[in-house]
Amino acid sequence: MKTLIRTAVTAAALATVTAACTSSTGGTPAGPPKATPLGAVRLVAYNGCDDMLAGLREHAATNVGPWGFGGNMAIMRAEQDTAAVTPNAKADTPEHSTTNVHEAGVDEPDLVKTDGNRVITVTDGTLRVIDTATRKVTSSLKLTEGGERVFAPADLMLSGDRALVLFRGSGDVMYKSIAPLGDTRYVLVDLAGEPKVLSTVKPQGTYVDARMVGSKVRIVTRSQPEITFPQPKDDASEAERIKLNQAAVRKAPVDAWLPKIEIADASGAVKKDAIKCERVSHPADYTGTSLLTVHTLDLAQGVGAAGTDPISLAADGDIVYGTGTSLYVASNPRWWSPMPMPVEDTPDAAPAEEPTPDEPKPTPTTPPEETEIHRFDVASPGPPAYVASGKVNGRLLNQYSMSEYDGHLRVATTLTSTDGRSSSSTVHVLKADTLAKSGEVGGLGEGERIYSVRFIGAVGYCVTFKQVDPLYTLDLRDPAAPKVTGELKITGYSAYLHPGGEGRLIGIGQEASEKGRTLGTQVSLFDVSDPAGPRRLSQLFQKDSGSEAEWDPHAFLYWPKTGLSVIPLTQQNESGALVLKIDDSGVSKLGMIKHPTQGQQGDYPYQPGIQRSMIIGDSIWTISQEGVQVNDAATLASQSWIPLR
Repeated sequence: MKTLIRTAVTAAALATVTAACTSSTGGTPAGPPKATPLGAVRLVAYNGCDDMLAGLREHAATNVGPWGFGGNMAIMRAEQDTAAVTPNAKADTPEHSTTNVHEAGVDEPDLVKTDGNRVITVTDGTLRVIDTATRKVTSSLKLTEGGERVFAPADLMLSGDRALVLFRGSGDVMYKSIAPLGDTRYVLVDLAGEPKVLSTVKPQGTYVDARMVGSKVRIVTRSQPEITFPQPKDDASEAERIKLNQAAVRKAPVDAWLPKIEIADASGAVKKDAIKCERVSHPADYTGTSLLTVHTLDLAQGVGAAGTDPISLAADGDIVYGTGTSLYVASNPRWWSPMPMPVEDTPDAAPAEEPTPDEPKPTPTTPPEETEIHRFDVASPGPPAYVASGKVNGRLLNQYSMSEYDGHLRVATTLTSTDGRSSSSTVHVLKADTLAKSGEVGGLGEGERIYSVRFIGAVGYCVTFKQVDPLYTLDLRDPAAPKVTGELKITGYSAYLHPGGEGRLIGIGQEASEKGRTLGTQVSLFDVSDPAGPRRLSQLFQKDSGSEAEWDPHAFLYWPKTGLSVIPLTQQNESGALVLKIDDSGVSKLGMIKHPTQGQQGDYPYQPGIQRSMIIGDSIWTISQEGVQVNDAATLASQSWIPLR
């Protein structure tokens, strides 16, 4: 089974993930993967810098490989109601949608933000403000150095007249060839009048993700120790390389691990600092090769004397989930694509050679399939407080695999056998205060893996897929005894699930043949009013197409007031936004919105790919890298084109 390639982004991602998303053929299938009992992992503070240095040195030396931290393989890390109106909106502010987020009241960074009166976006390193009344760019602010079209991936947060621009940096493989190393920056911009930079925070490491409650943003950064490893001889064995690297680690000073921070104020004056030893903690088991740092920045107050009030944890993490009072960071130890795709079956890989007895075993390329989760309390106005850490077997798909409810954290994972021939998924229920296990329900999708998860109150929905799509409904009212209450088997799968009203669930994904070959984008409306008998009421299918909403929920717009829904769509050589009406009984197509062509790309006109859509007043606003288009929400007639380049 092979997924159709729709865009340059999906093509690049598929090229790197094929090896990680294969299933074997032939032979006798292995039995279900065995789960390993895992207890709670408590958080422990260091007793001081000496204690911290000794612990980090020893753990890092144990985990360093012949090529440094992370081995010699490239590892890519791959993110409730969109109808909510901004709480502090002015009386004359048009009704508008906001970013599609996981938890109501907890905002997430995105490519574009609006307060109804303004649309703010960052393209090519330049922030632009668009007035929604005049539909013109009223001001702009260049935030990067270099040429006219600097590729600087960035996200936005917005609160009142303050915008926070989060530049991703290049710690991840996908950005190393197109962005300056270490260019992780958090830029606070004043939008009252002509935009101006109030402060710039440059943390050591890579931006992971952020969450905002009110005007307070919690930003998670991941860093590795700055250790210069010796240059061995060209013919040095892996054992010799490891020995040299271990010696370098054991000599490294404590400053090598403590993340540095630079903060520049509006005048350009720079203050340099580093995390203090007493602000670093560690789980009982850790590698010492990575630190997570949580920065706090109140957009209303700006950067004060405490800076970003950072705290660190000796751990790794790449998935962030937040509620109004908790921030969870999960470490996905095994490489996992952010957009699940079926691929062609491939033969089993040849087994690795066993090392000779006098050589240390090389660092394993496939760590145990378990996920470590850390919880921080963010209810107080100051820095977060550590609460607990825990482990679950298997790996997470994305942040929607986690959900906190009624004092418990629900976590959905897929566990694959060591030979890769069998897999099964489980929903774990953990106590939120200790992250110790309360209960679990397993056996979901034997031989398949999770493609989407959604928890809504005490009910869970889980989609697994290989050839058909079982949609499971789960009763999670009793944390000690969660159970499956219903199952629906249909072709294809849903890669994203969204609440669609009382007793309704919307699914965005791919239709597939009975053999599992994907055929194109499908949007389904499920009736889940009877937990024991979920059923599909309606499906809209677009042949040979794909949508960014399948792997990035921020690309999905649903406006409950009218049932209007918009998703980006790429079909053959055309790109645009598919406009739908989703009501209580079905899904219907209203039309397509396309941005003006921008010259030629090979033999075809270049059609900008629409990435986001918003409702502002009676219009649909769609955003691409080339510009913003405004269309009438009722007729879809084009009203305005606002170029961004």
